[in-house]
Amino acid sequence: MSTGAHHPDLPDTAVLARQVTAALAAAGHSVATAESLTAGRLAAALADAPGAGGVFLGGVVAYAAEVKTGLLRVDGALVAEQGTVHPEVAAQMAEGARALTGATYGLATTGVAGPAPHDGRPVGTVHVAVSGPRGTRTARPDPPTDRPADVRATAVEAALRLLRDALRPQE
Repeated sequence: MSTGAHHPDLPDTAVLARQVTAALAAAGHSVATAESLTAGRLAAALADAPGAGGVFLGGVVAYAAEVKTGLLRVDGALVAEQGTVHPEVAAQMAEGARALTGATYGLATTGVAGPAPHDGRPVGTVHVAVSGPRGTRTARPDPPTDRPADVRATAVEAALRLLRDALRPQE
């Protein structure tokens, strides 16, 4: 059974996790996560994929701004000025996870799952980032609803898609 094949019995997130795990393993690369919004769901999605033990180094769940700035080295001035729900915060979280673990790639999520706005950002705001050998990229996916489960699921899927795209050969 190919890990890149479509599995109708698996959710999209599980298929993406299998795809990126296989691609990371084939390339001899590794990944680490830094999560705020998703509270470990991204790490769990990666860990559930066959072969994860060879490529997934670990993750940091960083809800508090002090954990983001202290452990992940997110710029404190950025957090003070913009809050923790910002694309550059996601980028620095991904870079911090990568630096902290020595992983080839770092993945990060930040946002507002609700029930109330946070840092002046509305419920449903999501920022994800991937950091790797070719630099750092961010995305701002739009969840289908503002239900916390949908917001978090959207973030996990978007982060995995960013990693999948970063793993594709350059044209």
